[in-house]
Amino acid sequence: MRYQDQVAGIPWERIEAIRNALKGWTALHFIGGEFRPSESGEVFPTLDPSTNEVLSHAARGGEREVDRAAKAAHEAFQRWSRTPARERKRYLLRIAELLEKHADELAVVEALDAGQVLRIVKAQVARSAENFAFYAEYAEHAMEDRTFPVDRDWLYYSLRVPAGPVGIITPWNAPLMLSTWRIAPALAFGDTVVLKPAEWSPLTASKLAEIVQEADLPPGVFNLVQGYGEEAGAALVAHPLVPLITLTGETETGKIVMQNAARHLKRLSLELGGKSPALVFADADLERALDAVLFQIYSFNGERCTASSRLLVEESIFETFVERVAERARAIRVGHPLDPETEVGPLIHPEHLERVLGYVEAGLKEGARLLVGGKRATTSFRGEDLSQGNYLEPTLFVGENHMKIAQEEIFGPVLVAIPFKDEEEALRKANDTRYGLAAYVFTRDLERAHRLALELEAGLVYLNSHNVRHLPTPFGGVKASGERREGGLYALEFYTDLKAVGLPLRPPHVPKFGKR
Repeated sequence: MRYQDQVAGIPWERIEAIRNALKGWTALHFIGGEFRPSESGEVFPTLDPSTNEVLSHAARGGEREVDRAAKAAHEAFQRWSRTPARERKRYLLRIAELLEKHADELAVVEALDAGQVLRIVKAQVARSAENFAFYAEYAEHAMEDRTFPVDRDWLYYSLRVPAGPVGIITPWNAPLMLSTWRIAPALAFGDTVVLKPAEWSPLTASKLAEIVQEADLPPGVFNLVQGYGEEAGAALVAHPLVPLITLTGETETGKIVMQNAARHLKRLSLELGGKSPALVFADADLERALDAVLFQIYSFNGERCTASSRLLVEESIFETFVERVAERARAIRVGHPLDPETEVGPLIHPEHLERVLGYVEAGLKEGARLLVGGKRATTSFRGEDLSQGNYLEPTLFVGENHMKIAQEEIFGPVLVAIPFKDEEEALRKANDTRYGLAAYVFTRDLERAHRLALELEAGLVYLNSHNVRHLPTPFGGVKASGERREGGLYALEFYTDLKAVGLPLRPPHVPKFGKR
């Protein structure tokens, strides 16, 4: 169906051309500067979440492809790690420029492949270019040394050096933005990369490889292996030539990666799941809180690690505020991701839709009160048939914090509202979860806001706001949500090694062992 002459600034004829081109296209591996199929010749389909029809195919890689990619990255590291920072900067700026040049194609491909609303994906593509432009500047200035003079006898200094090839395993919800968020600092700081994208949304990874090739990045600096997690992903985690592994994904996958990486003493950066609370007090700007809560859970189709999926509301305003949330949730426009007026599109895959519906069923069994949604959306706000896709109505429960729907990450447009009596109970309920990625506080009492920011068990706390990322600031979680920080200079801790050098300013005394 044609919606408008332009969607997100992209002419409809261009959108149709991109969609048609995908039908006969296979996303290949990119190893040592060359695109290549799997040695076995096997491919796997990627589905259009709006219809569950085959959208395109990707090469099915495994141990052999990972081994080639790891060797290419290892060999390229010897040169890339010694490449002057100003030269690495030029490459990153060129990649950023090309991401902007190809933004329309990347946005359409990702909207179709991941089911995300096109206008939101367009902004994510812009963020991907920003990731490279931002770290291009850091390439020259982040590796600064420190000196430690000791009296007049010694000069010690520290410096950072590239750590080695990095294996990057990325999720399916925002594949381009989240992969470039890891790739850009790795390349900026002198590391090489082997990327394994999620098998449910693999297409923009190969489009990124095309951009890398167009930027003329030296062969082997960036490599891509398509495939399933248990095959290509596991092989990457186990490969001895890849000492660093990053994973953005759910917590159970993180546990498996950590166990397997421990056998090789690999350095890990895990950005995992969340069950983030939004605390709304009676004195808050309730209109702002309402907008933020709705956007934070229902945008991205609810498939967002920082989603405020637990809504904790002060008892005195609970019924009124939750009813306003329900009213707005009922009016959310569910439809095709290419429709410019769609607010919630399809979930990524039929298996994920069934998983989310299983949580809805669990909530009902535990006695939660279903106010909105809870079932598949079969008709769009325009009256289109959605029955073949993975659409779920935006869902709102009233429940308690001990319930499964309030304790486990659902990763879909499902919100559970929970009352609290006072600040103490709000804090207790907010922290009563195994996760600790983000938290949101809405109150006009700034002293209370700062008290809660200190006490909430989360790596990110936003006061009177939804999640707005700022690249220089640290990003990451605590507890089962992760154990590292990305962003700005904090990325140095993962992608580089810190080395200390000691220089005596006058000959030191050395004991003379064995001299008689």
